[in-house]
Amino acid sequence: MTTLLPVAEAQSRLFALAGRVGSETVALREAAGRWAAEDILARRTQPATDLSAMDGYAIRFDDMPGPWTVIGESAAGRPFAGTANPGEAVRIFTGAAMPAGTDTVLIQEEAERSDYRLTLSGEGPPRLGRNTRARGLDFSTGDRLIGKGDRLTPARIAVAATGGHGTLLVNRRVRVAVAATGDELVPPGSTDDPLALPESNGIMLAAMLADLPVDIVDLGILPDRLDALRDAFAGAECDLLVTTGGASVGDHDLVRPAIEAAGGVIDFWRIALRPGKPMMAGKLGDATVLSLPGNPVSAFVTAMLFVRPVVAHIAGARDPLPQTTHALLGEDLPANNARTDYLRAELKDGRAYASTIQDSSMLLTLARSTCLIIRPGNAPAAHIGNSAEILVIA
Repeated sequence: MTTLLPVAEAQSRLFALAGRVGSETVALREAAGRWAAEDILARRTQPATDLSAMDGYAIRFDDMPGPWTVIGESAAGRPFAGTANPGEAVRIFTGAAMPAGTDTVLIQEEAERSDYRLTLSGEGPPRLGRNTRARGLDFSTGDRLIGKGDRLTPARIAVAATGGHGTLLVNRRVRVAVAATGDELVPPGSTDDPLALPESNGIMLAAMLADLPVDIVDLGILPDRLDALRDAFAGAECDLLVTTGGASVGDHDLVRPAIEAAGGVIDFWRIALRPGKPMMAGKLGDATVLSLPGNPVSAFVTAMLFVRPVVAHIAGARDPLPQTTHALLGEDLPANNARTDYLRAELKDGRAYASTIQDSSMLLTLARSTCLIIRPGNAPAAHIGNSAEILVIA
């Protein structure tokens, strides 16, 4: 497996490797951020009857231009119980049911009332049904409110509630085990030794997954020993095992042999990507395995392109890939070689400016970036003002 895989092909193969988690029924308040495990249909019609869209008076349009006799009131949750006959009007408030016999609302700014007598003070409503909301305007019983594989956003949870649902069938949370490897790593804040390298990838990955329905299994910092790596990987109870570091071909890059020693298999390795070429993927039992490079920027980019999407795929997303957009370049960029570049950049006044130095160890450059400029393999030189595909990261 020495051929570099294009990013899109690697993503496709990764999704083919990864199974989906099972489903469970949860209360609406627990459903945020999950993916729907089935189509969610309306159990009721909304609105359930014709409603007023304004404060005013419910009338028959055929009675225009009045006058009318006010015979009662209709408020939200307290509808008028009778029927309005020709020449009669009902005081009505926004969201209230239209009384039987009425079909239009005369807003209060267009009317003048003296005791029970109502007269027109303006031009009045210009058409039948003005200032009303018809029954079923939003949706009707049986309409599909949310599709299987849609993420449950706040608005979708609200429409499910209005549609008569108190619980939803969703895919369960994904168990993600995260391990950082390397004898040089120490817990952040644990030592003043200037040569010790504080471990940042595991914390970064947990932060990158914080908005997704995951439960993190922290395997901590693992030493560069085959037995320690093998035992940690074999004992991880998870849907997805993510490692950082040790994924290349050096004498101390032991992740691949450790995965194989634990009973796993590698499906693909090395991506036509910069940064992030050494990434590999495979299976260990029922768990999908992703081994990311140890350089923090490489780990970040591969997590954006592979870890987050595969978590979404496992959790039931219909469209798990990150959504890109476009921006104008703020400066010239040179021609690219065969690998796809993801350049750290800042968006300023609608233009994208790539960082001068793109070394994959430079976290401060990443921290100051708000997007990644995507430069396809073998792309020709690009010039200031050209449109470029970008992935927004902040």
